[in-house]
Amino acid sequence: MNMEATLKDLKERRSIRAYRPEQIKEEELQKILEAGTYAPTGMGKQSPKIVVVQDKETRDYLSELNAKYFPGGGGSDPFYGAPTVLVVLADRERPTCVEDGSLVLGNLMNAAYAAGVGSCWIHRAREVFDSEEGKALLKKWGIEGDYIGVGHCILGYPAEGAVPAAKPRKEDYIVYVR
Repeated sequence: MNMEATLKDLKERRSIRAYRPEQIKEEELQKILEAGTYAPTGMGKQSPKIVVVQDKETRDYLSELNAKYFPGGGGSDPFYGAPTVLVVLADRERPTCVEDGSLVLGNLMNAAYAAGVGSCWIHRAREVFDSEEGKALLKKWGIEGDYIGVGHCILGYPAEGAVPAAKPRKEDYIVYVR
């Protein structure tokens, strides 16, 4: 295994907040999704589900629902123009549902960077999928059970100048107890 290449990807990945309009390639999407399915989960129970939204009408409706819960009322696209939204849900019955979904989101974002695709974790999935509109979407999508919205992973190709520089790591990030 090439640890240096892995560390390089982890250090260089950034949250992208401006995207070009073209859709990502199917082979890139499939690799990103595969990485998400290999995230660790509590007791290996695989509580999360990943919903791929590329239909523009559905994507725009999700954006509208998400904006309703944005502090200050939103008014702009909380998905920053990204053409793909991966909704990460997890079975609410699992005590590690939020952690499981969070690990899936981390894998999705790191894999996206490795595939040359920009990504960003967008919050408020919990509020969206606890709402009546969100529950109606889950039903429409054929998702049965009690699922919590953990997050949205937006995907797309970064717009020109949209990749920020890394912030310096804080001095006391690591504490040793030896």
